[in-house]
Amino acid sequence: MTEELVSIFIMGKRHVVPSGLTIMSAMEHAGYRLIRGAGCRGGFCGACATVYRVPGNYRLQVGLACQTVIEPEMHLAQIPFYPGHRADYSIDDLQPTFEAVVTTYPELLRCLSCGTCTKACPQDIDVKQYMAEAMRGDIAAVADRSFDCIMCGLCVSRCPAEEVQPNIAILCRRLYGKYLAPGAEHLAKRVLEIEEGKFDDDLATMKSLGEEELRRMYNERDIEPE
Repeated sequence: MTEELVSIFIMGKRHVVPSGLTIMSAMEHAGYRLIRGAGCRGGFCGACATVYRVPGNYRLQVGLACQTVIEPEMHLAQIPFYPGHRADYSIDDLQPTFEAVVTTYPELLRCLSCGTCTKACPQDIDVKQYMAEAMRGDIAAVADRSFDCIMCGLCVSRCPAEEVQPNIAILCRRLYGKYLAPGAEHLAKRVLEIEEGKFDDDLATMKSLGEEELRRMYNERDIEPE
């Protein structure tokens, strides 16, 4: 059966590639060697942010190159890094308050609640909503709603108010993690056990074993002990 081919445009140059490929695979098929903007290839790292247009649609589209499937006559441009403002701060000098967030990122108050950021998000995160929660000073809500953010910057690239939604969100997640999240008692207990040397003998034994024995122990381990 003959393989179906389609035309796409990469940085303005026409290429003929097999249909059904992702943008990233199509670029590699066209001869591009991806040394930047190609990270996990599974839709998790956000390194392959892409802007594109398709015939018959006046709207500028955005997506992740490793996940978005090509369309005939698609015009592509890569933006593996978007130069959004990133504040310098020490989390130890801040408190989990609205004042801390807006002082660090005063552009937060420029939000128009237009929803463009939400439409641009390849993770289907309600960015508009967590920005509204940030403006209310609800640090925990921002941390929860933005948890799946992969920092690709596509929302930043489309924001008419030129905000930096991912950087605001990660500030809130850091504040939540340091000051608001419940402490992990089991983790504190395990750290204490390590410091007291409870596992020193076991570690010494494992370090003396060969690779095959270590593999056997790993494969036979009790993953979820009762």
